[in-house]
Amino acid sequence: MLSVSNVTMRYGAKILFEEVSVSFIPGRRYGLTGPNGSGKSTLMKVLSGELEPQKGNVVRPKKLSVLKQDQYAFDEFRVIDTVIMGNKGLWAALAEREVLYAKPDLTDDDGIRLGELEGIVGDEDGYTAESDAAILLQGLDIPDSFHERKMSELQGGQKVRVLLAQALFGKPQALLLDEPTNSLDLDSIHWLQDFLNRFEGTMIVISHDRHFLNSVTTHTADIDYQTIITYTGGYDEMVVAKTQVRSRIESENSQREKKIAQLNEFIARFSAGTRSSQVTSRKKEVERLQTTELARSNIQRPYIRFDQVRPSGRHVLEFAGVHKAYGEHKVITGFSAALQRGEKIALMGRNGLGKTTLLRALLANAPGLDDYGFGIDHGTVKWGHEAQIGYFAQDHTGTIQHGMTAADWLQQFDAKASKEEIRGLLGQMLFSGEEGLKPTAALSGGETARLIFCKLMLQKPNILVLDEPTNHLDLESINALNIALQRYEGTLLLVTHDHDVIDEVATRIWHFEPGKIEDFQGPYEEFQSHSSATA
Repeated sequence: MLSVSNVTMRYGAKILFEEVSVSFIPGRRYGLTGPNGSGKSTLMKVLSGELEPQKGNVVRPKKLSVLKQDQYAFDEFRVIDTVIMGNKGLWAALAEREVLYAKPDLTDDDGIRLGELEGIVGDEDGYTAESDAAILLQGLDIPDSFHERKMSELQGGQKVRVLLAQALFGKPQALLLDEPTNSLDLDSIHWLQDFLNRFEGTMIVISHDRHFLNSVTTHTADIDYQTIITYTGGYDEMVVAKTQVRSRIESENSQREKKIAQLNEFIARFSAGTRSSQVTSRKKEVERLQTTELARSNIQRPYIRFDQVRPSGRHVLEFAGVHKAYGEHKVITGFSAALQRGEKIALMGRNGLGKTTLLRALLANAPGLDDYGFGIDHGTVKWGHEAQIGYFAQDHTGTIQHGMTAADWLQQFDAKASKEEIRGLLGQMLFSGEEGLKPTAALSGGETARLIFCKLMLQKPNILVLDEPTNHLDLESINALNIALQRYEGTLLLVTHDHDVIDEVATRIWHFEPGKIEDFQGPYEEFQSHSSATA
């Protein structure tokens, strides 16, 4: 059993949750939801033991596994060993056994201890540990050739996937996963969904991927109103139930307030008269009918709307024979395509196959864009008449210059925009009040992403090129972006691993495979059917 009892966590005057008691039942898979800053990661740390609660108690099972966040903690170890470390008891037994076997002479006590260790190794499936770890790594797109390497040789995204394999290893009784789909491509996300749906212990997961949550969770623990409420079902079912409960309480409060007003009017009229018993009775009725006090929700919903100053020409972009390589590594080899106004193209495929490279190749010498140093090795790229491009880069480093406020940075992209318009855009993206005066150097990843969206809304381009725009957004912001992209009347080139955004936005798919790109003329649902039929 994994549970918290009367737990309180607050930072200064801000209460995350107070006097909270909740039990997470074995066999159930919980999505832990709530807006950014509501305390999701804090609760995960309390459950794992990384943080002690300021008040209350925590009960944990013996085998608890946590997705580690420190990518550098295992740099000195082999990839395969890092995964096996997910089973702490097994790893300790293997390490001790290796020390004993390295001794030139074994004592009787050493022999007895080796027997005990072999028992632990057997009980924990230690004799198949390396093959079991390899299966996890393969499912998360870490090929066999990497398994013997040291963790320090891997890139950041690969390290995250190894640490995820570590958390999944060893059949834990409870599994805590904070943003497990970060750095995963869609194929890996689908593999992870299948794996977690077979998991038999208690699982708690934080994710900003709505489709992932709906696919893997049986229950939802929602942090809001300074408490935690558990709902049956995935994210979408929680939203419906939460809205219904809130609406019912608000309706009951409205009816009670009307009744209280009528009673108070009677009390005011007759309190000094001869009907004192009736007045007393109504005072008691007022006390009984006191409305339920509604705590304020922490949820903030941004408003995103992409307009165009004017439409582009009908033929937006044509390119032929595009090649791009990095040294001997050929990434794009002779891809050609033509885009029509209003098309919405999703670039899909495993990480490292060239999605970002293709976007950058197409943006080389694009009209109205800063020189990002992009280019192609061979081929032609021709943008159409009146093409106005808005670009959201996957790597925000250097995108927003320091030494100014968020409002000042935004103002430079339209000198004619009034301060009220700038404040309005910032407010739409949750920079309320004085937050628009925040120094750009102090912006978080999520704030940087939201400020770039403000820029795109201010510029009103007729072509959007978005490379992983959901990486730093919470669920509410991703849903707002999804709706905005569906309503956008311009042309879209989009790299994302969010299943719902691809499914609900894309009208065409560029699917990246080793050495080739498939240009599928149709939405994601049709592409999936096509892929299944040709598999």
